[in-house]
Amino acid sequence: MICQGNGFIKKFNVQGRNFSHAGIVSTKIKEILEEIGIAPAIIRRAAIASYEAEMNIVMYADHAEVILCLSLSAINITFKDKGQGINNIELAMQEGYSTATDEMREMGFGAGLGLPNIKRNADKLDISSSPGKGTTLDVTFYLNGKK
Repeated sequence: MICQGNGFIKKFNVQGRNFSHAGIVSTKIKEILEEIGIAPAIIRRAAIASYEAEMNIVMYADHAEVILCLSLSAINITFKDKGQGINNIELAMQEGYSTATDEMREMGFGAGLGLPNIKRNADKLDISSSPGKGTTLDVTFYLNGKK
């Protein structure tokens, strides 16, 4: 995580399998970034990545903590969930690969674009996962445009 020292930190909780509240945390993150004047293009990328990560939590985890950390040089968002974890990260990063249930697909989710969309929008993405325990995504957006 990039944020250290005097950075702004805000923590959120996401409840897994609660589709009626899905998207609330990513919306709050977008509002915070707008309020402090982050460039719209960066806000858009952060909002897309946050929504995709939040939906993965709702679909596959029991619960998660989301930590928004702002520094002078970057936005860092960490998603740390307790849940089923990812068995094969390399496979999960492929567009179209999904472990969504039929029920999730009926609700319009599970196209297999979540992790690829996060990677495409982030300047940096680190994923660690323990099957049966959970997954941590560490997503970074640089404010100065440098990766």
